[in-house]
Amino acid sequence: MAVLVTGGAGYIGSHTCVELINKGYEIIVIDNFSNSKPEALRRVAEITGKSFEYYNTDLLNKDDLEEVFTNHNIDSVIHFAGYKAVGESTMYPIEYYHNNITGTLILCEIMKKYEVKKLVFSSSATVYGSTDQVPIIEESQLGAVNPYGRTKLMIEEILRDLAHSDPSWSIALLRYFNPIGAHESGLIGEDPKGIPNNLMPYISQVAVGKLPILSVFGNDYPTIDGTGIRDYIHVVDLAIGHLRALERVQESHGIDAYNLGTGRGYSVLEVVKAFEDATNRKVPYEVKERRQGDAAICFADVTKAQKELGWQASRSIEEMCEDTWRWQKNNPNGYQIETKNNGNIKHEKLVNAIAVSEV
Repeated sequence: MAVLVTGGAGYIGSHTCVELINKGYEIIVIDNFSNSKPEALRRVAEITGKSFEYYNTDLLNKDDLEEVFTNHNIDSVIHFAGYKAVGESTMYPIEYYHNNITGTLILCEIMKKYEVKKLVFSSSATVYGSTDQVPIIEESQLGAVNPYGRTKLMIEEILRDLAHSDPSWSIALLRYFNPIGAHESGLIGEDPKGIPNNLMPYISQVAVGKLPILSVFGNDYPTIDGTGIRDYIHVVDLAIGHLRALERVQESHGIDAYNLGTGRGYSVLEVVKAFEDATNRKVPYEVKERRQGDAAICFADVTKAQKELGWQASRSIEEMCEDTWRWQKNNPNGYQIETKNNGNIKHEKLVNAIAVSEV
């Protein structure tokens, strides 16, 4: 029995694939590589020393998706695939709604057809919108404030309706806070397109000389140093959270939401200092005006995940910074290696990072 990982070449998806393989799961990956690269999957195979198959296709392509379910004995699904940039979503809302929501509807339709009813969904803390309540609990008021967050919230509601209509479904909604860090090998990490939207890749690209200076948006918040506080979680801890959620859905029915964070926050300048201390690299920054909608403080209450999933983040902010820098230093331009004729490869089997292709 296999676990289907949609968007498995992405930042969180690739780290989750490593953890799944290391725990003995058979995985099948689907990715259209719109914001990821096949090289990430080759490196997953290198790290684990195990083979797995991936399909270069889109969830919007129903025929291709059904082919995957026909070819493999799939037992459960971890669903990462989707557009993910908050700023971009405000410029292209129709594309975000169509891709993220329609893709999920097609996935659920095929899952239902093939009696695959165990699902772990990659949601986001953006479903909470702007809130002054901290720590944020799963029962906090929901109200996303941008199209990206609203796609996550709408999908959550769709999955709730699905689970309520058919009690045989088992679904976990994982609301992440701020993933950072990279695999300790330095082989896989966050590889944003263009200028990063998130703090840590921006810091690391300044440190490596790819960007000139870090912009800090606001230094007059009611916090320890005036900069915004967020809950940063190591991506490997987050990946392990998906394994715990997968174990949960395999043993239960119904639907539940879980916060995945550390339960504490760090300010922007605390993260900058931690990075400088961990790497001995100076990170110049300049303060700019606050961004509209940014909360002063945001961090998770992770009690529910601890109790029901048996999961807790364990890696420190120092480890997050060290692992980020190892990845960035070793890969200043991210996944720049491309496979010959990559765009024509539909289905590929990776064996210890050596590709055997079916075109």
